[in-house]
Amino acid sequence: MNEEYVKVPHERLAVIIGTDGETKALIEETMDVDLLVDTEDSSVRIVSRPTTEDPLAVWKGRDIVKAIARGINPEKALRLRDDGVIVEIIDISEAVGESKNTQQRLKGRVIGAEGRTRSLIESLTGVTLSIYGKTIAILGTYEEVNDAKRAVDMLLSGKPHSGVYRFLEKTQKERKRREFLDRIQ
Repeated sequence: MNEEYVKVPHERLAVIIGTDGETKALIEETMDVDLLVDTEDSSVRIVSRPTTEDPLAVWKGRDIVKAIARGINPEKALRLRDDGVIVEIIDISEAVGESKNTQQRLKGRVIGAEGRTRSLIESLTGVTLSIYGKTIAILGTYEEVNDAKRAVDMLLSGKPHSGVYRFLEKTQKERKRREFLDRIQ
């Protein structure tokens, strides 16, 4: 029996459980695992069932719970059940320390005026981006996440937004070109 343990912000436990336990049940049914939610400890234990055939089910379940815990919508987090879909979580405090003002400023750079930067990163890379607490969660395919992470890292290091937008547009064009060439071959 495999199991994983995820610490979850207390206010996100309700999202993992869902209305009348629907989200929890959906994750359990989809991944063929059991979620043991501990509201006292604010944690979730993901345990494989005897019927679980996918050897990665517990890890995928862990990643789904982590994504939801970091602010990603449960329906979008369920994309993690598919092979090739990953979630990358960036801890802003690791880069800048515990200064709340600096963390707020950096989160603001990633979100942008009226959420435009965040929306642009999502639309040009295909990822789902969540800025929650001290973290930025990026969900998508490996290539999408890699491009979005590079853009976020550029913003966090102080690069101008215009340069980041040019980078994103360039990588999107390159990806579309590669996809086109793959189709015609």
